[in-house]
Amino acid sequence: MTDTNAEIEDDATTLALRALIWTLSDERRADRLLALTGLTAERLREGIAEPSMQSAILAFLENHEPDLIACADAIGAAPGALIEARRALDA
Repeated sequence: MTDTNAEIEDDATTLALRALIWTLSDERRADRLLALTGLTAERLREGIAEPSMQSAILAFLENHEPDLIACADAIGAAPGALIEARRALDA
């Protein structure tokens, strides 16, 4: 992996973790994340360092535009940056 690719992945990871914190800040949204992804709280804790888990969190937001936009606003990122982060994590 080149330095540039590592930087992109680091940025994507940072965005995914910030998005997760935002998602979990609301109990109903957190419950919806678990229900729609099939994750358990334990699996989420165990796998949060995995790019596939980070991608799943961003995909959850991407699939519900109001949450995607609200999250992006809350964490100071463009909605498109969250989508690009998910793509980078999937690569």
